[in-house]
Amino acid sequence: MRALITGASGFVGRSLHQHLLDSGDDVVALARRTGGPDITDRAGIRAAVADADADVIYHLAAQSHVPTSWDDPIGTLRANVEGTQNILDAAHESGEARVLVVTSAEIYGSVSIDELPISEDAPMRPANPYAASKAAADAVAMQANLGRGQDVLRLRSFNHIGPGQSPDFVCAGLAHRIALAERDGRSTIEVGSLEARRDFSDVRDIVAGYRRVARRGRSGAAYNLCSGIDRSIQDLADTLASLSEHPVEFVVDDELRRPVDTPVVRGDNTRIVSDTGWSPTIPLETSLADVLADARKRVDGD
Repeated sequence: MRALITGASGFVGRSLHQHLLDSGDDVVALARRTGGPDITDRAGIRAAVADADADVIYHLAAQSHVPTSWDDPIGTLRANVEGTQNILDAAHESGEARVLVVTSAEIYGSVSIDELPISEDAPMRPANPYAASKAAADAVAMQANLGRGQDVLRLRSFNHIGPGQSPDFVCAGLAHRIALAERDGRSTIEVGSLEARRDFSDVRDIVAGYRRVARRGRSGAAYNLCSGIDRSIQDLADTLASLSEHPVEFVVDDELRRPVDTPVVRGDNTRIVSDTGWSPTIPLETSLADVLADARKRVDGD
């Protein structure tokens, strides 16, 4: 299978690229930082998609940082909505490639306990500009399928972790602080709120799910990629601390605390399991050990 990945140099894109190569696929990696066109460059995207002549397009390119979306909502909308439209149009014009549009579980927004687990039929209630842009991208992808019969699938990934993730994200950020504490001989680490519970999966499981959907998913369908288990940030922090080379303690700094709009997020992966047979296989403890090992390498390289 010949595949095109947009956003191939990002955290998930790199993992997907490696997984596809390991699976025997022929891969074209498209990334702006390695000379590819910006996702909002309509002519450049059209040419790149035509040149790739792929059987499947994994559209990952996005502005994916929530705080950045508050600072630059227009840029976020352009990258995530206009960029998605450009990919869909280019794929439609160049042939019959199957397009997998990666959105986000953020589109579900604030969910009450009695609405858990979150299924693909849950309403979209985006609570930040990033989530709104991904909800719009999801709708654009659905319209391409319904309006012109394009072979499009929507992938709604819940929280994922793994080696190579930016410290801007909670798990990698905790690991980074532990690695710094180990290096500097400190025993206390200041943190913000740890009460929120989220549905975490390893990025290597997530990208395996992407390929499984590409091969077996139903055209037009949306799929949650999640474990179906919610775990607190405190649980992650405690596990990471247990893996530290010397004792560390997390101390809550009230100035770092932020209100948690959605205390618990837990996804329903029934549809993807039923349609494709995919389910996560990597234990959380393995993921966290790998994240911490990666953080140590980065800190040692500073």
